Amino acid sequence: MPWSTTLIAIILVAIALTVLLAARPSLTITKAGKILAFLSLFIFPIMAGTMGVFEHIERSKSTEFCTSCHVMEDYGKSLRVDDFSSLPATHFQYNRVPRDRACYTCHTDYAMYGDFRSKLRGLKHVYVQYLGTVPQEVKLYTPYNNRECLHCHAGARGFEEGATHTAEEGRLQAIKSNQMSCMTSGCHDMSHNIKGLKDATFWPATAKQGDAGDTGGASDAGASNETGKEDR
Repeated sequence: MPWSTTLIAIILVAIALTVLLAARPSLTITKAGKILAFLSLFIFPIMAGTMGVFEHIERSKSTEFCTSCHVMEDYGKSLRVDDFSSLPATHFQYNRVPRDRACYTCHTDYAMYGDFRSKLRGLKHVYVQYLGTVPQEVKLYTPYNNRECLHCHAGARGFEEGATHTAEEGRLQAIKSNQMSCMTSGCHDMSHNIKGLKDATFWPATAKQGDAGDTGGASDAGASNETGKEDR
């Protein structure tokens, strides 16, 4: 049974029991009635609140959720750009990251998932979204950490033996230690090319520009072989 179904069931049972106790307070005279009141007024609400938090956290990891805000729509569109040089697009389209969790996979330290300061920034985002002024351009608070790349690519042959990564002695270690950024000029210096969307074509050809949250799309038969073109 899905978490959401269980959560709704607990809430409905708690409401029903509370209404029953309010209509017939004499039930609490007995020991069984006291237990029933304790369950309906304390245990079930705590369970519902805890499950609700976990349900929301899991949902917030989805690509659909991340791109649901207006300011993030273009970033969702960039995942569908038909351009092999686009880092986010190739990762998304060739299943190098789970499509339903594409944003979270590459930004694991974002907002509530990061340290205490990240969580505070996440609260600020909520305030700005509903009560403040949303900026036209979105920027990272800190430089992108190579850790987000390495938790998938570290140990992969294409990464460890890549010509760019081994072009000079010590470069691979510098990348692994985050001394040389993966976003360095000449490497992956362009991530989400938002300004280029107006002239871009999108994959699949029948996809709407705003449907990056739809994790279906065309078949990826043979895509695993095509990823050999670039595995940095």
